[in-house]
Amino acid sequence: MNAGSLPPPAGSPSREPVDVRWDLSSIAAVLLDMDGTLVDSDKAIAQAWTAWAIEHRVVPAAALAISHGTPTSDVVRALLPGLDETEVIRSVRRQWALQYDDLSDVSALSGAHRLLSTLRRLDLPWAVVTNADATLAAARLGAAGIAAPLLITADDVIAGKPDPEGYLAAAGRLGVPSSACLVVEDSPAGLAAGRAAGMRTAGLRGIDADIPLTNLEQLADLLRSRDATG
Repeated sequence: MNAGSLPPPAGSPSREPVDVRWDLSSIAAVLLDMDGTLVDSDKAIAQAWTAWAIEHRVVPAAALAISHGTPTSDVVRALLPGLDETEVIRSVRRQWALQYDDLSDVSALSGAHRLLSTLRRLDLPWAVVTNADATLAAARLGAAGIAAPLLITADDVIAGKPDPEGYLAAAGRLGVPSSACLVVEDSPAGLAAGRAAGMRTAGLRGIDADIPLTNLEQLADLLRSRDATG
């Protein structure tokens, strides 16, 4: 055994190294993505993009491969590069309309209500920041039984994720410094937006966030533990 692996002397207190990534003591607000983070809308989104792709003679798999977490306008431009801006706007509105029409499979993700209840109990400000427009966001959150105290949508920003504008706007509205905000995301684009805003990140679906989460219950437990030991 080399010196670096020697156990502490007998009678010495054992000290486990503290991973600062899991220290949430400085967090003063939580900013949450909507689709795939709070709301299970995967099936509805896939159906809408498939229908849109067929209408526009695009391979549905190509749309599905790049649509998650990406502004609809960016997806349209990537798949239909020949469109002018007026046509892009028209195509985006058509895609959104297809999503408005299908809320039957939309629900809150497991742990969402528990997490939000924990935030309220701890008096931690929170907001939802999404690339969806206000109409779609309100419809999906309503279907999931979630009432957001602050909602930042595509209608409130010039640039959607991965641009940090939405998260910076939410922090500004809440009056909380970026460094004291925790962004909860499930897509690489959303993760990039949170990091560009200078915020801590927690991630679902295996994305490379500061705090990797298996589910939202885990974050609720971390926050409750912080409050109990703070």
